Amino acid sequence: MPPVMTTNRADRLFATVGDNTIDEYVGAESKSFVGGNALNVAVQLRRLGGACRYAGAIGADLAGERVRASLESHGVMTDGLVRLPGHTSVSRIRVDATGDRAFESEDFAVCADYRPDEDELAKLSRCAVVHIGMLPGAADVRRRLSGHGVLVSQDCAVSSGYDHLDVAFCSAGEDEPRARHLAEEAIDGGATLAVVTCGAAGSLAFDGGSWWQVAAVPVDAIDTTGAGDSYIAGFLAARAAGSDVEQAMWSGARAAARTCGHLGAWPQDAAPVA
Repeated sequence: MPPVMTTNRADRLFATVGDNTIDEYVGAESKSFVGGNALNVAVQLRRLGGACRYAGAIGADLAGERVRASLESHGVMTDGLVRLPGHTSVSRIRVDATGDRAFESEDFAVCADYRPDEDELAKLSRCAVVHIGMLPGAADVRRRLSGHGVLVSQDCAVSSGYDHLDVAFCSAGEDEPRARHLAEEAIDGGATLAVVTCGAAGSLAFDGGSWWQVAAVPVDAIDTTGAGDSYIAGFLAARAAGSDVEQAMWSGARAAARTCGHLGAWPQDAAPVA
């Protein structure tokens, strides 16, 4: 059976833990945006009306303050955002003459050193839903949250492992056979529900017994950066509100389509590439 959202938590608080970054668009474009899986999901959950806290690391630099300001401007709680020695993560996205985008490099910087401490783990354990992005030690966080009544999800494209996961989010491009393989692999690895996004081919889900499949919402895409993160937020927000799996998948698809309609992972002012 797919996981049932916890509804008896006092604050129904969402939380995300893991990466943030500055997405630098280079080539045919030269501009930068705030991004990162865990951060994008947090911002999108807030944009969908959920209360959300974010836990992760920034460097002692202007980029880090830009990350903090972006979170706070959306009302995301940042008491779990710590500053570590080093620089804030940077991802470089190459834009060609046709507008196509491809990740050229990722420097996770201080995000690669971040581990939530005991105080942060205690706060996460009191949330209704915790989503894990790119996080070294993700397996330990999943294990520590297990048994606390928290619905735990993870982007398994950026953090490995399926044990102690209520929802494993995977990505397979427009390759349905691979998507089905990933879903089965996630369930075999211990996840309760696997949700696999397939870009323009839609998404599918599997709980070990039942399959679900929905189409992508048509859109004239401007930028697909962060669309998968928006799907995750849309899915989790819908499940928290009591939607079934298929309804939540449609919610995720609509959120992803909205993100494809603008530059960056969520509406924001671009800055020059440093």
